[in-house]
Amino acid sequence: MSQNAPIPPARGTTLDITSLTPEAPPASIWDRMSTWVTENKTVVYTIAGAAVIVTGAGVVYYLNNTREEAKAEEKRRASKKERRKAKQEKEKEDKEKDTVLRETTEPEPKKKQPSVEAVSAEELPQVDETTLDSLSDQERKEYSTKLKIAGNKAYGDKSYNEAIDLYGKAILCKPDPIFYSNRAACYNALGEWDKVVEDTTAAIALDSEYVKALNRRANAYEHLEQYSEALLDYTASCIIDSFRNDQSAQSVERLLKKVAEAKAKIILDNKEKRLPSPTFVTNYLQSFRTSPPPAGLEETAELDEDSGKGQLKAGLIAMTSRTSEGFEKASSCFDKALELGNLGDYEAFAFNMRGTFRYLRGENADALEDLSTSVKLQPALTQSFIKRASMHLELGNREAAANDFEQAMEQNREDPDIYYHRAQLHFILGEFAEAAKDYQKSIDLDREFIFSHIQLGVTQYKMGSIASSMATFRRTIKNFDKVPDVYNYYGELLLDQQKYQEAIEKFDTAVEMEKQSKPLGMNVLPLINKALALFQWKQDFQEAEKLCQKALTIDPECDIAVATMAQLLLQQGKVTEALKYFERAAELSRTEAEIINALSYAEATRTQLEVQEKYPELASRLQGMGGAIGGPR
Repeated sequence: MSQNAPIPPARGTTLDITSLTPEAPPASIWDRMSTWVTENKTVVYTIAGAAVIVTGAGVVYYLNNTREEAKAEEKRRASKKERRKAKQEKEKEDKEKDTVLRETTEPEPKKKQPSVEAVSAEELPQVDETTLDSLSDQERKEYSTKLKIAGNKAYGDKSYNEAIDLYGKAILCKPDPIFYSNRAACYNALGEWDKVVEDTTAAIALDSEYVKALNRRANAYEHLEQYSEALLDYTASCIIDSFRNDQSAQSVERLLKKVAEAKAKIILDNKEKRLPSPTFVTNYLQSFRTSPPPAGLEETAELDEDSGKGQLKAGLIAMTSRTSEGFEKASSCFDKALELGNLGDYEAFAFNMRGTFRYLRGENADALEDLSTSVKLQPALTQSFIKRASMHLELGNREAAANDFEQAMEQNREDPDIYYHRAQLHFILGEFAEAAKDYQKSIDLDREFIFSHIQLGVTQYKMGSIASSMATFRRTIKNFDKVPDVYNYYGELLLDQQKYQEAIEKFDTAVEMEKQSKPLGMNVLPLINKALALFQWKQDFQEAEKLCQKALTIDPECDIAVATMAQLLLQQGKVTEALKYFERAAELSRTEAEIINALSYAEATRTQLEVQEKYPELASRLQGMGGAIGGPR
């Protein structure tokens, strides 16, 4: 649910492990949403609630899944058959792209005309604006048909300018949407995109549900890099076809990404680097075993506050508050500690801590430099290798991440944190058996770290070993009965199995424990999980919204609460309000990939608003589809 917290079972879409190539960083909440959109074309704009989580080696979120996914994981095999299937799917995708191209470039096929046959060029009617008034309505109709047939033939012969002239004369006789669309196909072939837009717009004005014209205009807009306009047209086309046309739906997804990428660049250029929510930071920090401050930096140590060592001590104390103010102060102290210098044996530790907070602020290049300096100064500080490995994985460099774990092992093969975080890497890559081994090794080395136990249970669940998973959680609750996290994640498993009442009881227990143990910095994830449970079980939007608002009051920058609220609002048709939350989620995102995916959702929502305004007749149709299938599963 938050950075480096245990990973609850996926609910809503299957994690596509094949997408995690070295060039693709680990996915965020928005990646999982995008995958879900891909698999559920008809609810692109009517989205149910999501449960979200984060791994120990970068951010990975999942939508709500059915119980079947855990069982399906048991059957996963990296076999020749799967590779062959992937190749076939790629060939199918390429074929579909060719189909889209043909649909947007070819004119309307020649229809059988029982009373009008193709004529020679000499026999074609000579029509212009001066002779038009002398023709009867019947003559205009007959002439337009002959000219269209001749235009189709000219297009087939690639005589595009001749076809443009013939379609133009046909339009003079009869302003038919097909004639405009066919002439647009000629301009399309010539790459005259502005004229394609002009003619398809005329066609759509005559027939607002002319799918082929909408797709042609969208294609032209895309070539003109008017991505928002293209997105609107492809969306309208999808709604008219009830999302049955896969090619148009894929175009929507492609355009969402293009629009989002363009806007993300602007955001990144102007984005202030800042720490994420206290929930995020806390869960990242607690993914490492608690250890006392280095000797000489204890709270009781007498150090000059204006010295480098004094600032290191102040930063460590500030972190214990687990509040936004505390984390900001800690970050500032670690920066100042290195500026003041004279740190002696604490220098590697100082670079580790500054690199940690730079990473959390999204300053990846600087963070990598700090962690690299730390391992050079003190290779035995294995935590620096582990944190750098997590960064490499988030940036998509799996090989570098694996290498860092190996270097950490060379320093200390008995460090349980190495195995825990390496297990996170295996988990992200879908290597659940390897992940389970590393979690168990982490437990064997230190049985007091609760997250190794929780994560092992989650991994067993993902492998399809439901009974083993539940037994692990029951045993963990017995051994860590005062720790709220175990109740929260056990509730996640129960929710995934649709044991709603039991799940809510566990979430309530976690909330009460959080209030008692961390009143100023409580983890809001149990509140969000309870909101999702009430939504899925009873469709209780009002109570679910209240819980999300409570979470946001406690932690205003919790991206998970913001995203969940956006989806709850969207599910109720409160599109304008939902858009504000999706845009806020983009502001809170840390990495470029997260911003792009957040904006993709925002643009999908914005497009729904534009559809309602521009095509009111389609808006009611869209709402009908959402009401039928957009509810909890």
